[in-house]
Amino acid sequence: MLKLFKNLTKKEWLFAIFCIILIVGQIWLELKIPDYMSEITVLVQTEGSKMSDIVLNGGYMVLCALGSLIFAIGAGYFAAYIASEFSKNTRKQIFDKVQNIDTEEVKNFQTSSLITRTTNDVTQIEMLLAMGLQLLVKAPITAVWAITKILNKGWQWSAITGIAVVIMLSIIITLMAIVIPRFKLVQKLIDKINGLTRENLTGIRVVRAFNAEKYQEEKFDKANQNLTDMQLFNQKKFAIMMPVMYLIMYGLTLSIYFIGAGLIENSVLADKITVFGNMIVFSSYAMQVIMSFLMLAMIFMMIPRASVSAKRINEVLDTKQKILPGTFDGETKEKGTVEFKNVSFKYPDADEYVLENISFKVNKGETIAFIGSTGSGKSTLINLVPRFYDATEGEILIDGINVKEYKPETLNNKLGYVPQKAVMFAGTVNYNISYGENGKPKPTEVKIKEAAKVAQAAEFIEKMDKKYKTHIAQGGTNVSGGQKQRLAIARAIAKDPEIYIFDDSFSALDYKTDATLRKELKKYTKNATSLIVAQRIGTIMNADKIVVLDSGKCVGIGTHKELLKNCAVYKEIALSQLSKEELENA
Repeated sequence: MLKLFKNLTKKEWLFAIFCIILIVGQIWLELKIPDYMSEITVLVQTEGSKMSDIVLNGGYMVLCALGSLIFAIGAGYFAAYIASEFSKNTRKQIFDKVQNIDTEEVKNFQTSSLITRTTNDVTQIEMLLAMGLQLLVKAPITAVWAITKILNKGWQWSAITGIAVVIMLSIIITLMAIVIPRFKLVQKLIDKINGLTRENLTGIRVVRAFNAEKYQEEKFDKANQNLTDMQLFNQKKFAIMMPVMYLIMYGLTLSIYFIGAGLIENSVLADKITVFGNMIVFSSYAMQVIMSFLMLAMIFMMIPRASVSAKRINEVLDTKQKILPGTFDGETKEKGTVEFKNVSFKYPDADEYVLENISFKVNKGETIAFIGSTGSGKSTLINLVPRFYDATEGEILIDGINVKEYKPETLNNKLGYVPQKAVMFAGTVNYNISYGENGKPKPTEVKIKEAAKVAQAAEFIEKMDKKYKTHIAQGGTNVSGGQKQRLAIARAIAKDPEIYIFDDSFSALDYKTDATLRKELKKYTKNATSLIVAQRIGTIMNADKIVVLDSGKCVGIGTHKELLKNCAVYKEIALSQLSKEELENA
């Protein structure tokens, strides 16, 4: 947890110092009140005392209470500011870390867990800072200060107070030992609840289509009940603490008065008033000592859960980036070239290679396509170009430079990427098509419309109520799969990159739209390089080169006609989709 606190800014540390100063002032004023109370007690018991002296001491008590209130408000303000700023900065750090770490590292954390770590875990530490900063400073100072004021008031009272403190500490330590191990389980159960909720909302159409509502409810209820049981167990154990603390506190008060009554009875008349005054002061300070331990008990309830949350946050922040960024951002001699040199790849911790010894080169203006059976490594190969993963062996060159040498921004500016699953963001059609930065001015209205026209998206956009200003829901739930794909293609076109990457980006399109789109795309991207992953022969048969993959190995490279003659795997795929006559006339 201390590791996270190192991220506090100078201003926040300064506010923390102010907060501590105010808390010390608040404690000093609170501990002055029993002194004035003792003085009033003596004055009331002493014959000939002036009312003005009693009122004056009472006034001092009021001023101390008022000053303590002002200091408490100031300390609360500074603590709240530090806590809110800390949580804001920590959330930003987690978000930035997730944005920058590699696909491989992100997969080590479930999406639901990352959401919990960014929200609930940060909130636990924020609560500790907001309340704990005050209580953690106030409790020990109050306890020590109060003890120093009562040490010489009577050994009997000191002994009974010490016994009360030992009993209290024993109870706190016992409860902590029982509850702390379960806090980590609580956060994991919250992860599970988030995961089930997210899964249910994402797949709500499938759930309804298969009448699986009851199954989903039962699954959620089970996870929810587990979390509830765990929370109930923890809260029941903590519920023991407060009544026991109050029992000890009031039992101590009773014991002090009981012992005090005996001391007063056995004292000579001249000492009775002094003993009575000491008893009043001691009982007040003893309550301060017990209240200090009550405050510590509250802290002990918060620290274990905040500590677990801090560890979970640090797991994300301490994740080391395996794909290290390069430094190259200059001009290259070549433009639009992509070359694989003996590239092999296997996923981390996997034994078998997904890709083995892949080599090819594509030049500016050319189109290269990748085809193969499901699981042959097509998408994996494409994902090596933007460095979602790094090749295990061999080199990948963009414009003659190894992709590992590029700055991430420079590499991404060269690429127009259309993923296998089209992703839409909450916003307008314009926003989604012009999304992102590519080192160039934002696409103009004319450019956006041109990109939409090439992607065959203009037709359905023009039919929308607000056309290009129509709102697209998060995830594109208010448009069809084919419309999402066309908008994603339009986004890549509007970027005007050197190299286009289409990862099975035409699968949701009908044959007519697919053919028209490819025809328009070929005209528009004649000066750019295109890498296309596809399942349909019709989508790729006009490519300049076709790479055929089978179980991660390249079993053929050439044009459509060459592969029909020379590659059995390609011919088998082709015949499964088109007749001999269609292939011969293609």
